[in-house]
Amino acid sequence: MRISTTIFLTDETITPVRLARELEERGFAGLYLPEHTHIPVERTTPYPAGGELPREYGRTLDPFVALGQAAAVTERLGLGTGITLIAQHDPIALAKQVATLDHLSGGRFTLGVGFGWNREEAADHGVEWASRRRLGRDRIDLMKALWAPEPTAYAGESGESVRASEAWPKPAGGAPRILLGGAAGPKLFAQIAAQADGWLPIGGRGLADALPALRTAWEEAGRDPKALRVVPYAVLPNPDKLAYYADLGCEEAVLQLPPGEEGEVLGVLDGYARYL
Repeated sequence: MRISTTIFLTDETITPVRLARELEERGFAGLYLPEHTHIPVERTTPYPAGGELPREYGRTLDPFVALGQAAAVTERLGLGTGITLIAQHDPIALAKQVATLDHLSGGRFTLGVGFGWNREEAADHGVEWASRRRLGRDRIDLMKALWAPEPTAYAGESGESVRASEAWPKPAGGAPRILLGGAAGPKLFAQIAAQADGWLPIGGRGLADALPALRTAWEEAGRDPKALRVVPYAVLPNPDKLAYYADLGCEEAVLQLPPGEEGEVLGVLDGYARYL
């Protein structure tokens, strides 16, 4: 199993350059970064994990800028978002960012996509909360149109559209790997089967119960059963947990690093090295 990592990089933590170099030198497979553009102070949306929202959520670095730095100082390290809040992005601009990062990194980028939990953050981006998933579906398809080899127009149900356009560079492999995050359920699994390369479940709890339904949706959509990727995300590891994921067919797991300064983060990496 490939072992990757995720971390809330902020203005107070280890830098992207230092972390990326240390990850590659130690043999870790990848670095995934989360996204929050801002956290409104007057917020009624509860933190999904319960309690007070941790400090790092309001100080998160832009993942594409940080991953660009990481790409520049590494050669093999996988780079990913976990996750990109797609409803909060202009899809034409996001398609350019994704294609550029994937092109410059030699095809090392994974686009982790999600729909968010913070209503106030989304509202400041003009997102109607109830329509964010439909909007996200359209924006993925619009981006794929811009990544197509030939100029391709797109018009979606939610009003998202783009004319047939020259849009270069293209992602290194034609399109990046796309993983969808979210809670298990028929709507998410249908979208994964229609648009993505796999699932990015947080923590991996309940995977054994959920995977049969995902695999059924995947195969009913005519997808190759061997092509489905399930990547447990933000995992606090132990040997039994990682063995469980491997038995379920997971080929990669993403371990959670603390949002700390260099010494703290590298100390945790040293402990995680036993799983490589």
